[in-house]
Amino acid sequence: MTIRVLLADDQALLRSAFRVLVDSEPDMEVVGEASDGAEAVRLAKEERADVVLMDIRMPGTDGLAATRMISEDPSLAQVRVVILTTFEVDDYVVQSLRAGASGFLGKGSEPEELLSAIRIAAGGEALLSPAATKGLIARFLAQGDGADETADPARTARLEALTVREREVLVQVAGGHSNDEIAERLEVSPLTVKTHVNRAMAKLGARDRAQLVVIAYESGLVRPRVE
Repeated sequence: MTIRVLLADDQALLRSAFRVLVDSEPDMEVVGEASDGAEAVRLAKEERADVVLMDIRMPGTDGLAATRMISEDPSLAQVRVVILTTFEVDDYVVQSLRAGASGFLGKGSEPEELLSAIRIAAGGEALLSPAATKGLIARFLAQGDGADETADPARTARLEALTVREREVLVQVAGGHSNDEIAERLEVSPLTVKTHVNRAMAKLGARDRAQLVVIAYESGLVRPRVE
């Protein structure tokens, strides 16, 4: 099945480079290009994109607002947003995850990392975690708007619906571990882990694993590590 990719960046040269890279893969194709967030939202609807590579800083409607608009639109429930950022340590990243992005990737990443990120996002199987993501997610959540030492009561209450094992798996997901890694740590099968992850997502109303990570930190189930 071909992954339909939408490119949203105000720099035409970057869009062209991404198009060449994506279109060179047999399992994906670029279905549209947007130079601002409003256009990205419109094209996501018109072209039925699976994954949007979204720049944060764009004129008019920026990538953060566009990501929120996409994640809040029931008709775009299948769309996954991957934020592209020049600076991997960026205050906007945590806001993007809270707005519904499936993950983020530095613009300086290797081509194979970008292609892998698209496939991972399209499959909804894992948080984007090439190189820096594991530790950065915690720091972003600690530094983002409204983040403090007090857990979100609403998020905490929702955790009560989880079983003990589902909570254990959620903690591992928040650590950036894959299903195989979690299976090894908890001494269960990868299929069992996947089942627990899917049930946790359903109970917590999370679109994907990225949102599970946000919920784990905002609820206080997992605390950011101080390096």
